[in-house]
Amino acid sequence: MAPQIDPPQTVEWNGKRVPVWSMQTISYAALLSQDPAEIDKVLNACLEEGYFYLDLNSIDGRRMLSDRADTLSLMERFFSAPLEKKNEFGLISSHLGYEPVGSRTGAFGAGTKDGYEMLKVSRDEIQRGSPKVPEPIKNSPDLKTLENAIGSCNTVTKVILSALSTGMGLTGAARFENHHKNEKPSTTTLSMMHYLPTTLTGTKNTGHQKHTDISSLTLLFSSQWGLQIRPPGTCGAREMGFVAPKPGCAFVHVGDSLRFASGMKFQSCIHRVVPFDPTEHRYSIAYFLRAEDDTMFMDSEGRYVTAKTWHDEKFKAFTDPWVWQAMAPKSMILGGMKEDGADDKEAVVLKEVGEQKGVVREEVKEVVVGA
Repeated sequence: MAPQIDPPQTVEWNGKRVPVWSMQTISYAALLSQDPAEIDKVLNACLEEGYFYLDLNSIDGRRMLSDRADTLSLMERFFSAPLEKKNEFGLISSHLGYEPVGSRTGAFGAGTKDGYEMLKVSRDEIQRGSPKVPEPIKNSPDLKTLENAIGSCNTVTKVILSALSTGMGLTGAARFENHHKNEKPSTTTLSMMHYLPTTLTGTKNTGHQKHTDISSLTLLFSSQWGLQIRPPGTCGAREMGFVAPKPGCAFVHVGDSLRFASGMKFQSCIHRVVPFDPTEHRYSIAYFLRAEDDTMFMDSEGRYVTAKTWHDEKFKAFTDPWVWQAMAPKSMILGGMKEDGADDKEAVVLKEVGEQKGVVREEVKEVVVGA
């Protein structure tokens, strides 16, 4: 049954009033105590919407907030370094390394590139004795900062997974957390993102394209506006609207892998990032908890695939040119989630596709958002 959402508040953005969508607030302290009412609440949030605020204002959650502040300080120092120094780290793998601005499609579709740079640190690497991280980080207290942040995020997301397993009545090997063991290889990543002002990047390098996450759960921190979501189900215009930062809270949303593992019962959050204030530097921290590499599930195309296969295919889709994204099934970028948004319009573009027996012309529909 589609969630009933009250008429949203609005905020001025790009010369028009845009919704600020409301959402449930879940108490981390209550989840940690396995409070039955809070378990029901978080379960319903994932079944109906796929996102919620996580209130960390407790003795158990405040450590996470402290780790976030330390990580933010690290980010500001790293991203202020010259580009050639950041590129020395490079992109070691899809979930480890440095990505410069413009590596992916931007928030407004065809012809745009993203407006952020990103430092990604693998949980698997941090667990090793000699992790692959930039030398200045490895040989400084910053390594401990990353260890603390990943440890805290891992604990928080595992508590949520356990609560969801209990809420779904899962037992033994079927419980979600039993496919997210710390000692097993995964692509779980701490991603630190710096969105640059459009005065520096230009209007063709803005934001982060509309998508669902590859993860099981995403734990996201940002005290600045810019995140937009599209609520699922029947909720008026169904347009993209902002998420208001909430002090002392993280934003949590369900990704593709957990949706698949739930038998498509959970919603996966469609979201993007846009420049709310085009003059500011925006920072966000995201912990992507992902299933063990060899975990099997049925994806939105009806295929049985491993979590690693899904991650690699979707990461490639993220970094493909927009015209190739237009050719791919929507299940890649949107995880099979459906949308009929009032802020979308279709533009027909022509492409030429080489095949073994010649070249054919066909029309490809590309969704261009907010143009």
